[in-house]
Amino acid sequence: MDSETKRKIISGKIFLITGGTGSLGNKIVREIIKYSPKRVIILSRDEDKQYNMANELPSQLIEFELGDIRDEKRMKEVTKGVDIIIHAAALKHVPPSEKEPLEFIKTNVLGTNNIIEASIYNEVPVVIGVGTDKAVKPINVYGMTKSLQEKMMIAANKKNKTKFICVRYGNVIGSRGSVIPFFKKKIINNEVLPITNPNMTRFLLKLEEAINLIFHAIDKGEGGEIFVKKMPACRMDDLAEAMGFALSNNPNYPKKVIGFRPGEKIHEILVSEDEMRRAKELEDMFIIPDYSHESDYSTVEKIEEYGSYNTKRLNQEEIIKLLKEDGWV
Repeated sequence: MDSETKRKIISGKIFLITGGTGSLGNKIVREIIKYSPKRVIILSRDEDKQYNMANELPSQLIEFELGDIRDEKRMKEVTKGVDIIIHAAALKHVPPSEKEPLEFIKTNVLGTNNIIEASIYNEVPVVIGVGTDKAVKPINVYGMTKSLQEKMMIAANKKNKTKFICVRYGNVIGSRGSVIPFFKKKIINNEVLPITNPNMTRFLLKLEEAINLIFHAIDKGEGGEIFVKKMPACRMDDLAEAMGFALSNNPNYPKKVIGFRPGEKIHEILVSEDEMRRAKELEDMFIIPDYSHESDYSTVEKIEEYGSYNTKRLNQEEIIKLLKEDGWV
């Protein structure tokens, strides 16, 4: 997306970023303040992260608000007068979601409902929900709650004037919970890399591309769509070998297969076969409308699910190149 389009979207607007001190939220804020917003409100429940971020990113355009999306009253307070909400707050680690499912429901489902209700109450024009590949054909609690988040936001379009739009992508390189910073720390400490299954595949997306998808959804979304970024994937074994070689110069960096963790898939899906039947395919993304547009929207010729096993597969050289571009090796 070019700078002029971003400026048109952002200039003079008041943004609210839920989970704004997280890795994705932090980067979104840094991008937004380049284009003269009226104000950027960062909502999170961690005052220490807010303090650190305020020191790293001093700007009169940024306002920090403490609060938890589980708190309905607080959400109505912080969404007042906002033009665009980017809802990135979530609990996201898979094994804890299997152990404490209710906590994930409280944040990812009930918290999202609070954002929806507050946005309608305060007549916020646009709300973007940040989703994940794990929401498609979910097998773990995290994915189930994120699937419900998407469905709740899409359904909310029929009840009010607020446009609710979702974006969905795979693993964002370096984001909280990503395997890449975990592997890097292990290699720096000269520790063995644990791999659940060598043939496991995962999508990889640069942070910049994830943010551009959000801006594209704000610019082009009419309400009720899910914007899905096309992206490459890699085998976990190849990722481990690539990072081991790039960071230690050892082509045979030690690895250990530890078996699956609770709730893990061997492959991820970004678009299901059912969604493909009504999706619009562009060069770099799919746009999935609600069911009412199935007959007049689909442009996909090959109806099959889009997964980490049948997308472009990165080899070790390509993995290293991608990680270098994002500064991880």
